[in-house]
Amino acid sequence: MRPLICSAVICLAALAPAHARAATDLELVGELMAFHGTKAIVSAMTTHCYETTGLDSAYQTANDNWYLRNIGFLELANRVAERLGGGTPEEVVAAETYGGTQIMSAYNQAKDKDSFCQAFVEQVNSGALDIDESLPGPLKQAQAIAAQ
Repeated sequence: MRPLICSAVICLAALAPAHARAATDLELVGELMAFHGTKAIVSAMTTHCYETTGLDSAYQTANDNWYLRNIGFLELANRVAERLGGGTPEEVVAAETYGGTQIMSAYNQAKDKDSFCQAFVEQVNSGALDIDESLPGPLKQAQAIAAQ
């Protein structure tokens, strides 16, 4: 009987790290989807501010520059999420929807919409909303997985 218990314990011990790893992988996939949420935040707000501030091209330029600085991180997130069993188109859409909803909610609550837009574009231009600045932990994890 004792050998059976030992075998069962060994099997459970072997499964625990796999289960913990699966949970960790799912968590990382969620964090990688936040990269897409960030993209949606920048895109939605720069477009909205562009339209509400008299078509100030600074907003389009900020969005374009953000995208160029971050496209590699977005592609990395997609590759790693797929490798971990996630990153489905539905997950990307959910992350983008969530990000867009959150920033529009913040905008709608702002007392001074023009100041909100100005502060937002300054953050985009400064790189504060770049993925390597706003999500450095998940980015480092993704880079380590991609390097394996």
